[in-house]
This record gives sequence, structure tokens and C-alpha cells, in this order.
Amino acid sequence: VQAVASGGGVVQAGGSLTLSCMLSGLPFDEYFMGWFRQVPGKERGGVQCISWIGSSTYYAESVKGRFTITKDSARYTLTLQMNNLKPEDTAMYYCAADQSGAYRNNPPRRQAYSYLEVRGQGTLVTVSE
Repeated sequence: VQAVASGGGVVQAGGSLTLSCMLSGLPFDEYFMGWFRQVPGKERGGVQCISWIGSSTYYAESVKGRFTITKDSARYTLTLQMNNLKPEDTAMYYCAADQSGAYRNNPPRRQAYSYLEVRGQGTLVTVSE
């Protein structure tokens, strides 16, 4: 089982980026999945779920209206389209997935991230002023 995230980079405020995560070796449609982020130097703050696809789609308030998550079952890919990026969006972004029914209706909390079944290696997004 593998999750490979890509698409991070440096962008000016107001710009856009698209993150992709290819998940392989698992029954893609049987998993709930989403995107997380962690601010560099603030590891004690944990890894926050910013978008999650369970029985419905969840967005954190900080990204609602700017980010769009898409699950492509044909390509085994999870995508995060990020528009109108802000400096406070600067973070390491991770994709993750889990089959647990606990995440069908609710996204994982910060402290649960490390226990998710599948976790990608992260891709860095830097948004300059």
C-alpha cells in the first residue's frame, strides 16, 4: 500500500496549486480519504485535516470556498485544488486514507492522524506575500 503526494511548490498569495495523491495497493473505493497539513516549526500543533471525503465532503473553515477535493476512482488519485492561496496556507500537505467506519461521517482529529492506515510522505506548499 502506498500513497504518493505531489504538486507542492512556491506560489504568490492569490495564486493556485493542485496537489495530487496517487494511492495504490488498496481497494480505492472502500477507503475514506483526505488532505491534512502541518505548519513547519509548529509540529506540536499536530496535523490538521483540512478536507475529507467520507459519506460527505468536509472542509475546514480556513479553506472552505478556496479548496476543492476530488476523488478519481478511475485513476486511484485524490486531488486538492487550491485557489486564492494565502501565506497562512504555507505548510507540509499530506494525504491519508482509512477504512474505519469511525471516519465515515467525521474527519480524523489531529491526534488520530498518526494512526491512519495509509499516510503519504507530504508535499511542501509555500505561499509568499
